[in-house]
Amino acid sequence: MTALGIIPAMFLRILRGLEITVMLLILAAVTGYSNPSLTNPIEKIRAYTRQIEFRYAAWMADAAVIKLRAASVNLPHTLERGTQKQIVGEYLRNTQAILEREHLLTQIYANPEIADKEAASESVRTELGELYARQNQLAPLAEAVLQDQVAQVLAELGLTSLGQPMPNVWYHSTPLPVALIVSPRDRITQTANISLNTDMTVDQMAALEAQVDDGLDVSSLVVNIGGVGVYPTMVMRTTNLPWLVNTIAHEWIHNYLMFRPLGLFYNNSHESRTMNETTASIAGDEIGALVIERFYPELNAASPSSLSLIALPFERPNPGDLPRPPFDFRREMYITRLHVDELLAEGRIEEAEAYMEERRQIFLQNGYLLRRINQAYFAFHGAYADRPGGAAGEDPIGPAVRTLRAQSKSLADFVNRISWMWTFEQLQKAVEQKQ
Repeated sequence: MTALGIIPAMFLRILRGLEITVMLLILAAVTGYSNPSLTNPIEKIRAYTRQIEFRYAAWMADAAVIKLRAASVNLPHTLERGTQKQIVGEYLRNTQAILEREHLLTQIYANPEIADKEAASESVRTELGELYARQNQLAPLAEAVLQDQVAQVLAELGLTSLGQPMPNVWYHSTPLPVALIVSPRDRITQTANISLNTDMTVDQMAALEAQVDDGLDVSSLVVNIGGVGVYPTMVMRTTNLPWLVNTIAHEWIHNYLMFRPLGLFYNNSHESRTMNETTASIAGDEIGALVIERFYPELNAASPSSLSLIALPFERPNPGDLPRPPFDFRREMYITRLHVDELLAEGRIEEAEAYMEERRQIFLQNGYLLRRINQAYFAFHGAYADRPGGAAGEDPIGPAVRTLRAQSKSLADFVNRISWMWTFEQLQKAVEQKQ
């Protein structure tokens, strides 16, 4: 082998070594509760969850094997661009078929009128077996294509080292764990986020929440998540391609930040967590939009706009016949958060909790199936403050992050600047210096 041939090989070995280093660092972060202590607040919560916690080590090892196999055959560079799009399309269609049949299977087993559930579900289970087999063939190909497309956009944006995203863009779509979020009752702040097994049922979630709330006098909520920033990152199965590439990019940003203060101090405070999540949301959406624009422009084809005119009779109309304004979820959640913050600041905890339940009923009447709205709900969802309003309320962190993005000359400039901050005071100072 010539010297010129040795250099790329050495470079690839270095990259693979860095991939393993990233995996070990992130694995240490997500499994860092190895020394139980009855005085540790997290360990008090884990007394309720230890037997049902999701185990990341095995998942990460299996996902890494899939990624290394794809890299060993130089996927997706051996595929033409048209073939790449066909693979992604078939992968999404197969995912849709899987989700539909999994839902049908759940309905069969939940139906008390079906006595022999195995017999009733035999054909569905057979179809699922065939679909899973096909997905095992398609997933490495489709994921390699999407990873490469995101990586190309990252290179164009300047979010690379020597032209290579660091760490490499690795993700795997999979059923995700759920997360138990815990907040004190007298204020909104996340004190725990514990990953639980993927197969928890709604009644099991509700029972766990009741146990934790009653046993520790806290507010808890088991939430579904869209992705996890382990390595390779975990991304929820979906057929929504724009959402998928946004989430791939979002979770990669978390990996990127792991080597900088904003990622290292993620769990230090509510401020650092909100700064991190808001940064990942802003960057993920921008990167995802560029991926769609470059590789799937047909998805951006605007449908012709139309203006609908409503003619009302001259006599006094029946109020029930008038068109109703759409229910603005973000605005209504923002209003809810503001009043909850006011009540908690005055120490009116029970009144705040009763108000949140009243508001949940209003959301339910307007088509939003929220099991609970409580302090834990706002502690979790309020950290994603990339847009005004919503569950973040008047928290100043989100607006400051958005202002820094507006002041930055590029997305790479924004991400790299905020990545070296870990307190809200640092963020405020950076924003004020630009004004």
